[in-house]
Amino acid sequence: MAKTVIVGDVHGCLDELRALLKKCAYAPSDNLMLVGDLVAKGPDSQGVLQFVRESGGSSVLGNHDAHVLLFRSGGKIKEHHRQVAQTLKEDDWRFLEALPLWRTLPAFNSIVVHAGLKAGVPLEEQSRDDVINMRSIDASGQPSKRVEGGMPWAASWPGPQRVIFGHDAIRGLQQYPHALGLDTGCVYGRQLTAVVLPENRLVSVAAARAYQKPGA
Repeated sequence: MAKTVIVGDVHGCLDELRALLKKCAYAPSDNLMLVGDLVAKGPDSQGVLQFVRESGGSSVLGNHDAHVLLFRSGGKIKEHHRQVAQTLKEDDWRFLEALPLWRTLPAFNSIVVHAGLKAGVPLEEQSRDDVINMRSIDASGQPSKRVEGGMPWAASWPGPQRVIFGHDAIRGLQQYPHALGLDTGCVYGRQLTAVVLPENRLVSVAAARAYQKPGA
């Protein structure tokens, strides 16, 4: 039976992605999906995009992917995003431009997003900014990009669909009744993590090194 392998934030860490998929016993007939932030901060963003494309994999849009896309429209971006943009090939751009905000996995009663979802809001009405940036729910009940001064949005996600997400390397692996956070900070020298479905098995590999300091 084909597996579905969902991988946390890769951030250009191609060697770790290859090692993780090997540890997952990933086969070409399996379904590969990423939670966004394929690019930026790490050593080989273009290589990650090319590998995922050529593997037939899919992803959702992450905030760093969105920042790099601004290069094409002349938007203001940080220098490390500009450096990534200058390495990309036309096929990479097409792949990034086609990334959706979410993907549904009906067979597993799950939704894959990069950052989070606001409870009580239909999927089609979720704010793009929230979906790719939120980490917490603040004291007033509103989505927040910050960790401080709020509770993890996923801790109160009511389901019934399970949300699989990334983005929050500060909190690391998050496991709640109806949500699973997979960003374990590979680019900061920690781990790259995947969940393998249908067995719901968590698999991690250690980063080769720290490519960037947290918060940079």
